[in-house]
Amino acid sequence: MPRFGVSFRVNLNARKSAGDNISCLMTWRPQYRCSKFRHVFGKPASKEACYDGVPITRSVHDNHLCAVNPRFLAVITESAGGGSFVVLTLHHTGKVDPHHPKVTGHRSNVLDLKWNPFNDYCIASCSEDTTVKVWEVPPQGLLRNLTAPWKELQGHSRRVGLLEWHPTASNILFSTAYDYQVMIWNLDCPEQVIKNPLRTISHHPDVVLSLAFSTDGSLMATTCKDRKVRLIEPQTGSLLQESKTKVHRAAKVLILGNLKMILTTGTSIWNVRQIALWKQDDLSVPLLQEDLDGGSGILFPFYDPDTHMLYVVGKGDASFRYYEISAEKPYLNYLTDYRSLLPQKGMGVMPKRGLDVTSCEVFRFYKLVTTKSLIEPVSMIVPRRSESYQEDIYPMTPGNIPAMTSQEWIDGVKRGKHHACMYSYLSLVKGVDTRRSQSRPGLLQLSYIQGQLDSTKGSKEAGGNDKGHEDGSPLSNGQDLALCSPPKTENELRLKFHKQQEEIRRLRELLNQRDVRIMQLELEINNVKNLHS
Repeated sequence: MPRFGVSFRVNLNARKSAGDNISCLMTWRPQYRCSKFRHVFGKPASKEACYDGVPITRSVHDNHLCAVNPRFLAVITESAGGGSFVVLTLHHTGKVDPHHPKVTGHRSNVLDLKWNPFNDYCIASCSEDTTVKVWEVPPQGLLRNLTAPWKELQGHSRRVGLLEWHPTASNILFSTAYDYQVMIWNLDCPEQVIKNPLRTISHHPDVVLSLAFSTDGSLMATTCKDRKVRLIEPQTGSLLQESKTKVHRAAKVLILGNLKMILTTGTSIWNVRQIALWKQDDLSVPLLQEDLDGGSGILFPFYDPDTHMLYVVGKGDASFRYYEISAEKPYLNYLTDYRSLLPQKGMGVMPKRGLDVTSCEVFRFYKLVTTKSLIEPVSMIVPRRSESYQEDIYPMTPGNIPAMTSQEWIDGVKRGKHHACMYSYLSLVKGVDTRRSQSRPGLLQLSYIQGQLDSTKGSKEAGGNDKGHEDGSPLSNGQDLALCSPPKTENELRLKFHKQQEEIRRLRELLNQRDVRIMQLELEINNVKNLHS
């Protein structure tokens, strides 16, 4: 009997453990991550919507080499003597005139460009001539070479390689140079030439490679040639933290303000390109290190705080990766790659207020292809069937209104960014439906078209009073065709060709404005229906 009792208890225990294992297997379910951006894809612009014939600089400096806002595109160009960059209006797609006016005020190569986030007509540039210059661009774009800056900043002793505007305070500019100094400039002063910076930060033993701000501008992160990450308070200039790890050599840095994290791109000790995530409060050890590949080009990170998406672009690569970042493990969720055949030398990024919300565009790059002198817009699109405004993928985004003045920032005020609804910018920048018009997919500005219509009406009214054109003779570029003589030289032929291209571009825009108006009315009708439903 005792033996039988022992064997009976053993069998019961075995059956119980087997039943537990079966129940565990039956209750297991695969864990899928829910996301609206899992299927985001990159859509390159058509040939007519690219910028062709731009003499992109051959400089090897590791910068974006391009700056974009909802009105203008600025690109550093190759020049024989001195430094220059070209400023194009966004609608100026197609073949660019080789004699297009440039900004030519620097005495040596231009190394970096940045548009003022609160003024679409103000751009800052820095150069190897040790100066920083701030320019005012006319609303209609450059009609002649611009040589006189609005402000000139003289304080660095060696070439200036990097610029950043403060994200919340107006007219506060940061510059770094090969003299290892970070200088803060206040542009709200009466002098045209500013020789004394507001403050100088001297915590770096070598050249500063990257500089980034938190969302409210209260923190500044930098990477240096010593491959360390430093966290600095810009208002006081005090050093808060410094990384000590040697397993990750950081080159570029971003502050993910809404996640309380810092992201860096660089290389491992084995020269493998990698991404690292850090806690904002602890830079001793990275939270995560992700090895990518053995490429040699530097990695530029771009982060969208509205969608929590990270884009990693390699200089010299023909593709780029994008991820979704979360506050919980595994932190970095790989989405997919955008692949093309043309390598990029630099990248410009359109601010959120300049995107085409009618096509569910959440990010837009301007890819610089030096081998073909081409600038190719690439739109990152969330696939949606509806053409109405998608409120769930467009949260409130930082606008173009400063949160404080420069004097308030100097006095120690800390204030977050002003936010606005993306729908409020719909009337400023308006795209054309690609299914209706293939010549301008998502790059036309409604305000520009309306200005063209107004100027056309004005020219018609003026032409009605002009006796010289009462006979209705056709005009070409403001000239009477009957009086036009054929071009005699190659230069004259080239100029005539570019003028014809410009006229064709204007006519296409006038034809497409009807589609823009139809789309705007459709959006308004759909939004009214959604409000009442």
